[in-house]
Order: sequence, then structure tokens, then C-alpha cells
Amino acid sequence: MRKQIAAANWKMNLTLQQGEKLLDDIIALPHDLKEYQQAVFAVPFPYLAMAQAKISGKGSVFIAAQNCYNKKSGAFTGETSVEMLQSLGISYVVIGHSERREYFNESNQFLAEKVNICLEYHIHPIFCCGEALNIREAGTQNEFVARQLEESLFHLSAEQLQNIVIAYEPIWAIGTGKTATSEQAQEIHAFIRSLFAKKYGEAVAQNLSVLYGGSVKGSNAKELFLQLDVDGGLVGGASLNAEEFNTIITSLK
Repeated sequence: MRKQIAAANWKMNLTLQQGEKLLDDIIALPHDLKEYQQAVFAVPFPYLAMAQAKISGKGSVFIAAQNCYNKKSGAFTGETSVEMLQSLGISYVVIGHSERREYFNESNQFLAEKVNICLEYHIHPIFCCGEALNIREAGTQNEFVARQLEESLFHLSAEQLQNIVIAYEPIWAIGTGKTATSEQAQEIHAFIRSLFAKKYGEAVAQNLSVLYGGSVKGSNAKELFLQLDVDGGLVGGASLNAEEFNTIITSLK
């Protein structure tokens, strides 16, 4: 069965003390994750070492960085290399989040370079794609998402692709309280999987985890995750509440 993932994206929130308490509270709750299920916490850079220490020995719980740079090292003040993340034992990196694309003008080619260096250091990219409201209203979301994926990922081999997690995030549903219906989510997740099936074959596509990210909450997670091609969620605001995120984790199919 494909990996099912509940991924928390804390974004730029919480103090160190608040983050420690939140992780403690979530870890203390019963999850009973199956061997194909994972909980992933994308925490701010200053908290990576703390978070990694907290989840030590917990086989189904992993820590992610929220970003990385596309160079191995050098005079890039303020940036964080994948080698640094690897030295901390970090398993995942969020690549191409809509906020990085919008506020920091990260291009598809730039993101392809980040993906390459993550794979070189054996860190799994959680690669984000998704459209803004005007694109959805124009009905061109499939073409838009296809271009994001093709320009950033289609240079990879089938073997490399097995180390990628896709996160589809309708930008119009992030932090707005709006959520794609379960049918809308399934429709575009199936389309994303079909793109990879055409390029890499059905077996590779069926093994690819595709997460939904856009106002996932405890109240809608189960319905979303029950969709055939939805393999979990990349969760923002709801991941800052222990009980709420625990409900999301236990909604994995």
C-alpha cells in the first residue's frame, strides 16, 4: 500500500517552548500508526534539533525542514543547506510551497535544483504544486499543475521519483477556510497520478504518495483521505493544535 502521511506545516509560528509542548502533547496521544502510515512535522529551522530529539526512536514519526537552498555550501548568508539538514538526521524537506513561490519568486527550474540536491543527500522532498483562484475559475488548473510538475520533476528517473512525495495545495483554499470538496480533491489527485503514469508507467504512479493541502481540519480529514488518490494531507493551521492534528493523523486510511 502507498505511504499515507499526515504532515504538519507549522510555518512561521510558535516559540521554542510552545513548539516543545505541542510536540510533547501530540506524541503523548494514541496514534497506533500502521507500518505504511507516517506523521511528519515541518518545523521552523531553529527548532529542528529539538524536534528531531523529541521523535528519536519513534519509527513512524519524522521531522521535515520547511525549505532548503539549492547549493551545497558557500557564501549564502541566511540560507540552509541540505548537508546541514542531513547532519541533523532530517528525513523530509518541503519544496515549492505556494508561499515560497509567491513571496520569494521561486521558479520551477529553481525548485528542480532543490529537488536534485535533496535526493543527492537522501532527503525526501515533499514537492508542492497547486493553483490560485483565478486559474481554478478559468478552468485551467490541470494545465497549470502539469507544467509545475513537468518542469520540476520530469527530469528524474523512475527510481528517483520513488523518493518524492507530492502535495497538491489549491492556493485558494490555504488559510481561507475554503476547502476543495472531496470530489474536487480526488479529481485533481487522479489527474496528477495520471501524469506520472504516462511518463513513468502505472506501477510507479500507483506507488507515489499524493497529499492534499488546503484547510485540512479534523472535521474534513477523514472524508478527504478516504478518496482513492488522496494519501494524506499537508496541514497548516490545524497542525498547531494537538487534539486537532491527532484527529487528522488518526483519519489516515
